[in-house]
Amino acid sequence: MVGLLGRVGAVVALLGSLVAGRPAQQVVEYGGVGAVVPGRGETVGVEALTADGRARGLTVRVGRDGRVSYEAETEASAPGRTSAAGRAEGAEPGASPARAACADTAYSTAGHKEYGTYLWHVGDGPMPGGLTRDAARKVFEESIGTITAERNDCGLAGTGGPQARYLSATDREAGIDRAGRCSTRDGVSVWDAGELPQDVVAVTCSWAVTMPDGGPNDLIEADVRFNTRHHRFTDTPGERCSDAYDVRAVGTHEAGHVFGLGHVGTGHENLTMYTNSYTCSTRARTLGRGDVLGLRALYR
Repeated sequence: MVGLLGRVGAVVALLGSLVAGRPAQQVVEYGGVGAVVPGRGETVGVEALTADGRARGLTVRVGRDGRVSYEAETEASAPGRTSAAGRAEGAEPGASPARAACADTAYSTAGHKEYGTYLWHVGDGPMPGGLTRDAARKVFEESIGTITAERNDCGLAGTGGPQARYLSATDREAGIDRAGRCSTRDGVSVWDAGELPQDVVAVTCSWAVTMPDGGPNDLIEADVRFNTRHHRFTDTPGERCSDAYDVRAVGTHEAGHVFGLGHVGTGHENLTMYTNSYTCSTRARTLGRGDVLGLRALYR
């Protein structure tokens, strides 16, 4: 984990009376997020974008032997900036000012990647920002494209990142419940909107299988949900914008999670993968240096 976020983990249980992959019976919760226990040799990760910028993430994994473990995302105790090598730089008392996006090399990875092509759908129901389903699809496609093409204002050329393709609209829903938990995996990756906890802006749930060579896990499904129950969104933030999140900025952040990027914390507010996208801000529509370096670490 690179950035100001740490991970705490523990073994939950050996699957005996527990049965992997039965979401109605087995849920792991920690720090305000949760996920069902996946199948053997699988992982599920939930990343929440929060209104106050607090880190909130959880990965639940089941080994081939049925051992269930989790790793939760927390803010590190000491402030300061971190490098791509994971070493703290210049940690000192008090809050550190955020570095410029093109000068900040911090990133974190979540332990999975898309080895093939991410095939995704738009769900039914109301979309964020009052967009039509077709308009939302175009916005989501642009956000995903920012990640796959490594779009940035830092002069960094794309190096051939992950691949994605929109398939169709669907009546399926993202497998995310109103408590912000990864609740189901149905083999269909869906972007939609609905109700989440009040302090959560959006959630991504990523399901993956363990790679035998020990490399990043292989993504098999990733769902994204915007919280339109408690937060306002807009596709055209401007001078008159008030307390509304930019759909494209939030979408780009969530797409980063889909393709394996994790959060960065305090001192890295100008990067797309910071834990808060900020209302009326379009900053996260394009990537910073650290965001690009994180993608290159996964897809070089």
